[in-house]
Amino acid sequence: MPVIAPLPASRPSSARAEAAPEAADVATAEGTTIDFLTETYRAHYRSLLGLAALLLDDIASCEDVVQEAFIRVHSARSRVRDPEKTLAYLRQTVVNLSRSTLRRRILGLKLLSKPMPNVASAEEGAYEQLERADLIKAMRGLQRRQREVLVLRYFADMTEAEVARTLGISAGSVKAYGSRGIAALRAALESAR
Repeated sequence: MPVIAPLPASRPSSARAEAAPEAADVATAEGTTIDFLTETYRAHYRSLLGLAALLLDDIASCEDVVQEAFIRVHSARSRVRDPEKTLAYLRQTVVNLSRSTLRRRILGLKLLSKPMPNVASAEEGAYEQLERADLIKAMRGLQRRQREVLVLRYFADMTEAEVARTLGISAGSVKAYGSRGIAALRAALESAR
């Protein structure tokens, strides 16, 4: 695990301030220079790309991960104490970014693999609306009793006896109005096509 220095909180006491800053500044300055990161990039880009390729399956993602790792190291360069740890920090960052990439892919696959709900397509919906409009037009052309019997029997899902009680007619009349109404609907719908 790379060593990352915390941000300096305060200045050291005056006794230690004179001896310690020079050694600390040399170690920090060596690891934080942009030139050092540029040299690290040139020397280890391919090996880091190979590390990412072991974890990911496409070269574009590998390149993105390695470039993002260098960007993150660049932004945290002031906290890297030991320049020798920069490469270890880069490797760990490449591994972590590769894991994140894989997690996003797995989540995406889970979301895509869910079956789509059974929804009619736009064409089917339009066709159903046309059929419904034809049916409503044909129903309006029926005699009042035929229309009442068919609506109560097939749309309200009542039995013949319930329709007879509701309309105050006999069960035989319900059958007669129903069969005549269906025949008239069939003829009206066939002529509409």
